[in-house]
Amino acid sequence: MSSQDRIVKALMKPEAYEEETNNVEMVQTHISFVFLTDHFAYKIKKAVNLGFLDFTTLDKRLFFCKKELAINKRLCEGMYIDVIPITDSGEIKVGGTGRIVEYAVKMRKMSQDRMLSKLLDERKVNEPLINKIARKIADFHLKAETNEVISKFGSQTMIEKNWKENFEQTIEFIGKTIPKEDFEFIRQRATDFEKGNCHLFEKRVADGRIKDCHGDIHSGNIFVADKIYIFDAIEFNERFRYSDTASDVAFLAMDLDFKKRQDLANLFAMKYCEYSSDAGLFDLLPFYKCYRAYVRGKVASFKLNDPNVMSEEGVLSSKDAKKYFALATEYAREM
Repeated sequence: MSSQDRIVKALMKPEAYEEETNNVEMVQTHISFVFLTDHFAYKIKKAVNLGFLDFTTLDKRLFFCKKELAINKRLCEGMYIDVIPITDSGEIKVGGTGRIVEYAVKMRKMSQDRMLSKLLDERKVNEPLINKIARKIADFHLKAETNEVISKFGSQTMIEKNWKENFEQTIEFIGKTIPKEDFEFIRQRATDFEKGNCHLFEKRVADGRIKDCHGDIHSGNIFVADKIYIFDAIEFNERFRYSDTASDVAFLAMDLDFKKRQDLANLFAMKYCEYSSDAGLFDLLPFYKCYRAYVRGKVASFKLNDPNVMSEEGVLSSKDAKKYFALATEYAREM
């Protein structure tokens, strides 16, 4: 049993926690384990190196836990609490006085029923809510930091690098979650768009639209509770967070399309444009929607290689990956 396997097993027990809890539920992504107690969530980073992130040492995981805590307070103040050590003094405990074997980001637990993705599935998302989300994201972008270093991440060279990495990391999934013809078609359309629209990317940089964004705004990262919480910003790679604000917008718009709510996707983009005075984003929206759908397809495909993922979850991830890649192909036709 690996060190993290032992920790995961221990943290499934209520007695491992400082506070009293009757139940512990564990959910996982391709890069983290999240333990849900009665009132809190504890997020541990998997000891993996996926190329675009490296959590392979305890020091690195501590660094990125602290980074996650800091950057997520921008869009969900009050949800992120602290970075907590996981200790081993014969028994593995959250906190405690033993040897530190892991770190967790401690968060206030939100009702899963209030997650935007679930509300969408239940047809409980209306235009006023989308309007509030659009205003919140527009206000965030207007205040977000930008400087000479951040602006370089909006260059055509960096955009090409991001796409190249996507294609390199999905070659192994050709014929599994993405047909070869779609892979080649998207790659060609993305290349053609980049080469034919240099002026658009240059204008975005000149207009100060490249900022320290969120990087992962989709309906599974939004809670609608006492207020709107947009959580799980990307802490592990500045190249994914420093981006065109249009790319941040495109992620949620794509996700709404994916959930068959094109009406809400269009409303979100229009309201965001109104609040941010950024009409130029529409020139790049299909391009960035394609990019975001492709990334989601890639991430879902990664689960096929994750030994921690059960076979049933792997089947669902494969289906999702195919749907995301199909959506990326549709966007590529619009570019």
